[in-house]
Amino acid sequence: MSSPITRTTATVPYSLTRVGALMRPSGDPLEAEGILNPATVWTPDGELHLLPRLVSAGNVSRVGSARVLVEDGIPVDVVREGLVLEPDRGWEHGTHHGGVEDPRNTWVEALGLNVMTYVAFGPLGPHPAVAVSPDGLSWTRLGPLLFGYEDDLDTDLNLFPNKDVVVLPEPVRGPDGRASLAVLHRPMWDLTFVRPDDAPPLPAGVTDARPTIWISYVAVEEVRRDIRALTRLFGHRQVTSPAFAWEESKIGAGPAPIRVDEGWLLIHHGVTGAIEGSAFTPQQTVRYEAGAMILDADDPSVVLARTSAPLLSPETGEETQGTVSNVVFPTAIERIDGQDFVFYGMADSAIGVARLDRVRS
Repeated sequence: MSSPITRTTATVPYSLTRVGALMRPSGDPLEAEGILNPATVWTPDGELHLLPRLVSAGNVSRVGSARVLVEDGIPVDVVREGLVLEPDRGWEHGTHHGGVEDPRNTWVEALGLNVMTYVAFGPLGPHPAVAVSPDGLSWTRLGPLLFGYEDDLDTDLNLFPNKDVVVLPEPVRGPDGRASLAVLHRPMWDLTFVRPDDAPPLPAGVTDARPTIWISYVAVEEVRRDIRALTRLFGHRQVTSPAFAWEESKIGAGPAPIRVDEGWLLIHHGVTGAIEGSAFTPQQTVRYEAGAMILDADDPSVVLARTSAPLLSPETGEETQGTVSNVVFPTAIERIDGQDFVFYGMADSAIGVARLDRVRS
């Protein structure tokens, strides 16, 4: 596998400013253990909807829907409208656990579809899956993502837990020259939940066992022939690794990148603290912060710039105390009346909003 490419030739001229909490648990049993990490989608009536992760007792997650209320151009509240996905497929639940978690959504104009990725917490832990919708109202599951075998990695990526999957909204040139959708994801090499005494079985060319951001592709022409090709990825390579103190334990993609003057703006999360337990054990001693990278417009596997310090850190009471304390976890970006807003999980218990601004030099 070729090494990640970083050409730090620019800064990341963007900032995040808190707006406030948007959605908190209502007392519904389906929300008993928190509301967090939403996707967003626009429906044909021009309304913006959150697709939040709802966690019930026993850490079982569902994806809900809530219409966003906007006042003076700022999202201030929501109206709940039911459920979008429940863990009702065998590959989305095990004997004592389960869930459909942490959705991210991208409107892909080239397909005329919303493409929502989510984590199916199945019998062997977290694995990414995808569902599609033309209108944001009805969703069709396409199934788990399948990572094609490639000799230069000398491994099967399907063996490993994976999270933080986002699809770029516009096709780019794939490794084989075809117009392709680029997909960021975050494989995790720790298999101690099934082989507790083994060291992480790293792919060829990978020397750092920390979870980090990877990229894969799916050819647009194949998806147009068969929509289920969205689940079949190729061209896997590592994009980058943790580089700064606030990312020391791991990093992962946040919302789907948005196109800006500098390239692709990727809001990502960085994690510090001890990583304990396994894929089945909540990580209770970590700190999540949000930063940003600029990816090359033509080749998003190339990092042009990244923030050396976080843009948003857990500071308010709802960010520092919750189901998992000290967490800000961005998962969606939307433009409302000409202003970009980032939606993020607060301590795995509520959902907050931050304004995304370009910093003028």
